[in-house]
Amino acid sequence: MPTATKRLTFLTSFVTSLGALIVVCSILTTQEWIRSTVVISETSSNGSVIITYGLFRGKSIQELNHGLAESDKNFEVLGTLSSSSPKTLHLVVILFLVLSLFTSLLSSVFTFYNSFSNPYQTFLGPMGVYTWNGLSASFVFISMVLFVGNTQSNHLSEELAQRLYPLYPAVTHQGTSHSYGYSFWLTLLVILLNVVTAVIIAFFQKARKQWKQEQKKPMEYAPRDGILF
Repeated sequence: MPTATKRLTFLTSFVTSLGALIVVCSILTTQEWIRSTVVISETSSNGSVIITYGLFRGKSIQELNHGLAESDKNFEVLGTLSSSSPKTLHLVVILFLVLSLFTSLLSSVFTFYNSFSNPYQTFLGPMGVYTWNGLSASFVFISMVLFVGNTQSNHLSEELAQRLYPLYPAVTHQGTSHSYGYSFWLTLLVILLNVVTAVIIAFFQKARKQWKQEQKKPMEYAPRDGILF
């Protein structure tokens, strides 16, 4: 049976792993990833289109200085995008976040299992916990970078604006500004929780190793006469 210290250590790691799992779920389901303002200018109307969206759903509104504005629109991101590079890269972002969700789940299972078992010499032990947390953090970081690249380089927001408002072709777009929302920045929290989980286990292993070395010292440094006696 594990010692009380080991049990407490891995239960704490289980809490942080579970926290990462919950945050990834929140990232996938909320739509506050980004708020983009696309400036529109043409002869009949000018103003801006404001699009707030996440990985699956979003909302768009028009703020026109003159001209007739359309009603607010709720839309599906993947359904609105055409079969283009922005849509493909957006699917890749979702895929990596799903992989992060899966690895966070495995990390939670491994840490909980280690809280009442001692699989030190197998992959089910600390090595497995390090692996799953490292993969989870990596997947989330890649998703974060790809989303920014898709927004800035592939003009994801402009593509959505053009699909939602076909009366405003791309030539009428006079510039776009982006503001990343809390759903996007929660990716950093997932990485932090993954790091904290690994650090907790690393400190426990270091303390365990030092304790084992101290247990050997009395015999190694004992006087020869005492050992013979």
